[in-house]
Amino acid sequence: MIEVKNLVKKYGEQVAVDHLDFRLEPGRIYGFLGPNGAGKSTTMNMMTGYLGATEGTIEINGHDILKEPEAAKRHIGYLPEIPPLYTDMTVSEYLYFAAELKGIAKKEWEKAVQEVMQAVRLEEVQMRLIRNLSKGYRQRVGLAQALLGFPEILILDEPMVGLDPKQIIEIRELIRGLGNKHTVILSSHILAEVREICDYILIISRGKLVAGDTPENLEHLLNGQNTLELEAKAGLEETRDILKKVPEIIRAQIERTEEGTAFAKVHTEPAGRNGLGKKTDVREKIFFAFSEAACPLLLLKPSKASLEEVFMQLTQGGEQIQETGSDASFSMKEEEGSEVSSVQEEGTEASFVQEEEGTEASFIQEEGQLEGSGIKGEKKEGGR
Repeated sequence: MIEVKNLVKKYGEQVAVDHLDFRLEPGRIYGFLGPNGAGKSTTMNMMTGYLGATEGTIEINGHDILKEPEAAKRHIGYLPEIPPLYTDMTVSEYLYFAAELKGIAKKEWEKAVQEVMQAVRLEEVQMRLIRNLSKGYRQRVGLAQALLGFPEILILDEPMVGLDPKQIIEIRELIRGLGNKHTVILSSHILAEVREICDYILIISRGKLVAGDTPENLEHLLNGQNTLELEAKAGLEETRDILKKVPEIIRAQIERTEEGTAFAKVHTEPAGRNGLGKKTDVREKIFFAFSEAACPLLLLKPSKASLEEVFMQLTQGGEQIQETGSDASFSMKEEEGSEVSSVQEEGTEASFVQEEEGTEASFIQEEGQLEGSGIKGEKKEGGR
């Protein structure tokens, strides 16, 4: 078990890690996520005793990493982002050398080295020079040295960086297998891989822990925003006009698909209850609205947030970042009592905001490319 309390790391006035608190239980695979400079590697280096903390404590199975470093490090196997390999050695020579450095009894070297080579499938290359191995096999050698002595805790910093898809699959399977007998902590920028491998995810931003939960529960953080996705066999204007008839819809972004249909992401008010006390479902109203317009509805489902969306939401302060040149549509509600307008990118996307009951929504179209992530709607001149 690892327990981190009030952990701080400063470089002069720069705060790299800002009062982290978390507890990692045995027998799980944990993922550390965060943008570059978030403090992931610094935290891992402090957990292994490579760096000292400015404030706070780290306990490894009850041993303080600074006060009892040797006792604490016996429980840890560490693979840095760049594996510490001696490329002039063969795989076998390097692992025997690592076993000696780790203080494993000499009579147990043979057994320990053979066990880790078998665990990470290195038997076929054990007599080859490390310099002649592919990057994937070098990562395996790094994993093997971390496994020597079979510590309860494995800390892996970016174990899949720079690997090709085949090598990623191989390392992923190795890590999954290690998770059956070890507590594994890994950092990665490959969100899909973290989603596949990890039981629990910690998201760090600007040195602070901003979220910690299972991948499924993290995705549910954004799923509670009452968002639906739909696809209709209709044009942009027709789809927009139909959706305007549903008062529960707050706003919608509509775009044309390659098949010529309209795809919309619709944001609705929370589900309420009708006069009989039964819970209402806005999907029914949307379905009947398209039915009355004799417009085929091809898709209607709740929108599920991806781990990537959760990551961006938590690390960018909820600000959506669009790639240059991609389609973008923005709408923003103005001050209370004023008109609400929308911006539509010419020929690609439509967007509207529905006002509260009893008022109208106004619409404008703007030509040209939209840039940025905070374009406010403009009042339409000359009335609504």
